[in-house]
Amino acid sequence: MNSAVIEVLAPRYGIAWYPWAVQYFFMIAVSYSALLLTVPGLLLGKKDYLPLAKVALLVTVSCTLVGPVALLADLHQPLRFWHFYANLTPWSWMSIGSLLLPVYLLLVVAYAWLAWRPAMQEQALGTGWIARLSGWISLGQKPAPRWMLVLSGLGALAFSLGIMIYTGAEVAIVKARPLWDTHWLPVMFVLTGLVAASGLVILINRLMTGNDEEVNEQGLKVIFISMLLSALVAALWISEGITGFSPSVEQAFLSLQKNPEWRAVAIYGLLVGIALTLSAAVMLRRSDWLGRSWIAGLLAVHIGWTFRWMVLMEVQTVAKNTAGYYHYAIEAGSSGLLGIIGTFGLWLAALLIIDILVPWKKGLQARVH
Repeated sequence: MNSAVIEVLAPRYGIAWYPWAVQYFFMIAVSYSALLLTVPGLLLGKKDYLPLAKVALLVTVSCTLVGPVALLADLHQPLRFWHFYANLTPWSWMSIGSLLLPVYLLLVVAYAWLAWRPAMQEQALGTGWIARLSGWISLGQKPAPRWMLVLSGLGALAFSLGIMIYTGAEVAIVKARPLWDTHWLPVMFVLTGLVAASGLVILINRLMTGNDEEVNEQGLKVIFISMLLSALVAALWISEGITGFSPSVEQAFLSLQKNPEWRAVAIYGLLVGIALTLSAAVMLRRSDWLGRSWIAGLLAVHIGWTFRWMVLMEVQTVAKNTAGYYHYAIEAGSSGLLGIIGTFGLWLAALLIIDILVPWKKGLQARVH
């Protein structure tokens, strides 16, 4: 009897998405989530929520401006972005996103311009170069009708829904990776985005607006509710794997079986999630602790960013064609640590430039004319 040895070689694929992708997914999620936080105060005209809307609008604009920069960097050759428009592929979520993102950015800028315009018109009456610049940007002293603000806000919200869907779907449709192939992933992106945006609002409220306790309370409520919903979604995802209801989730469990690193990550995530939820609950019950909400804010931002790092980067280390895991060590250069720091530095620069030029703390066009 003849015997033969068949050697099967499985190619090792490199990391497709770099930390730039994490930065984009984080920034754009904070952008559309903070936009949602402006709705009660700006669009619905509820005075109790105007302080929250002021800070949330600043977060929305700064993250909306910086997010696409990280996306362009993730293309590896940023100048080839025009290929999306020269070769439209309607069946590709990434192609759809390339159409949604520029319109969303323009609508957010228009929404913020209309909201900040009354304060900028007042600033233009002063002296100095900032006053002159405010006069140019505000385009005169004639008041803008409220319907323009509402229309741009509703348009931004409509396109933000498209951003939520496309950013979640372009990851969740990858059937080759069971850890991505779940309909719960887009939902978790939105919920953790709300957590991170609320945390960032609380931090900026602490550093730039005098630590308004009402803003802290409203932000903590969003964090608490979003964390509870996130726990529910996680429980449903796990139940689909345990019961075999979802073959992809079941396969995801098998791919991580007997891996101590992923088990440690799961335990860490569970503990941090519990810590954030409990701290938000305690601070909401004890009004004298609202001044310390920045602690919950830091945890919230950490959870929002870390979730995306695990989903987008660490999942790529799970081998698709063979057993085992690939080792990924973050680089020090622009495609790694420097890129992460640079993105946050660019966001901080955008935040400070807006703070210098725009009197966003004064008032918003929230009244009906």
